Amino acid sequence: MSAKWHPESWKAAEARQMPTWPDPARAAAVEAELKGFPPLVFAGEARVLTDRLAQVAAGKAFLLQGGDCAESFAEFHPNNIRDTFRVLLQMAVVLTFGSHMPVVKVGRMAGQFAKPRSAETEEQAGVVLPAYRGDIVNDINFEEAARAPDPERQKRAYMQAAATLNLLRAFASGGYANLHQVHKWNLDFMGRSPWAERYAEVARRIGEALAFMEACGVSPDTVPQLQGTEFYTSHEALLLGFETALTRQDSLTGEWYDTSAHMLWIGDRTRFPGSAHVEFLRGVGNPIGMKVGPTTTADDLLRLIDTLNPANRAGRLTLITRFGADRVESHLPALIRAVKREGRHVVWSCDPMHGNTVKSATGFKTRPFERILSEVRQVFAVHRAEGSFAGGIHVEMTGQNVTECTGGAVAVTDEALADRYHTHCDPRLNAGQALELAFLLSEELAAERKRMDEAA
Repeated sequence: MSAKWHPESWKAAEARQMPTWPDPARAAAVEAELKGFPPLVFAGEARVLTDRLAQVAAGKAFLLQGGDCAESFAEFHPNNIRDTFRVLLQMAVVLTFGSHMPVVKVGRMAGQFAKPRSAETEEQAGVVLPAYRGDIVNDINFEEAARAPDPERQKRAYMQAAATLNLLRAFASGGYANLHQVHKWNLDFMGRSPWAERYAEVARRIGEALAFMEACGVSPDTVPQLQGTEFYTSHEALLLGFETALTRQDSLTGEWYDTSAHMLWIGDRTRFPGSAHVEFLRGVGNPIGMKVGPTTTADDLLRLIDTLNPANRAGRLTLITRFGADRVESHLPALIRAVKREGRHVVWSCDPMHGNTVKSATGFKTRPFERILSEVRQVFAVHRAEGSFAGGIHVEMTGQNVTECTGGAVAVTDEALADRYHTHCDPRLNAGQALELAFLLSEELAAERKRMDEAA
């Protein structure tokens, strides 16, 4: 990394999407207190994730990144954490079974509290208040006191992230993720989905394979990998004061790591030239992601890649494309060609959510599931045509039985959106829709594997 970088060098750059604290001295005091809190993750874990993502960049593994649009204080409950983790396990099993490829599992969990906004303020019935920027900044209730940015909320976000991580670690290594539990990961309300039946068939076949392996002496007792799974956390590094407070120098390597999560990413609104968020993330050793949208040119992308990954290390940088189903073919090919031409090592991941947000006839912000699937199919087709590898998926989803995105096998209609519309920000896939997406991805990956085998 550049010798001129230090954890606060971003303060000399332009910082967009940051709250204006009413009392800057109080905010500084909170950040100083956070600097004394224990790290949430460790540098060694982040390095392992970089190695896993290097396998994705080489076309030998697949990245599954998913979770809440915005974690909230109100919905913080162990059952919600468990159910989202469970759906991610189901998706990973489907992807691994269909692709014969390891799946790197990264949750949008234990830190996804801050949200970028398209406007500084929000107006309702003639009243104008600051925009809701996530529970780490202010409250979603449309009241003057609730919407005032409060730096003390950062401490509550830290505590919730720590508790969430503790539970996720227990689920991942304490037996819940044991492959022998694959039959038990189905959610009760999934029973009416045809994809639940298909998942049950996959689980049955895995069970048969495990029984055969056990007869041959291969069991969770002899192979630790069958007992649990690796699971990593990620969030958008938006609130730079909070991220700086949790950035520590690794005692083994001397490198700086943001210990708030294993992986951080830069959003579509904060990846501009001269961005404070780019300046901050270029200096930490974590694997990082960057959203790439329709306004990204090939030249801009290459400059940002060289800024964020000057050593061209595989696994360091994940490009998360988010175009919208109607703009993939007009934007993605040129970016892939430029990256290939310059020999840059990146993971290509697809975010099919953010470019496909619409307002329903009933007034709800939603995402039509058919548009989400269409973007995924097109992204895979473009990568196939360009001789590149579509290596990941980045989705906003939940294990709760919500009605926020229309469509899917158990069709959510415009009229049904109001039934269980619980999101604090953007609409999420429910468990059935997430599993349906996983089966589509599994088919695409199986076809890609066959193409690569034939080419070899």
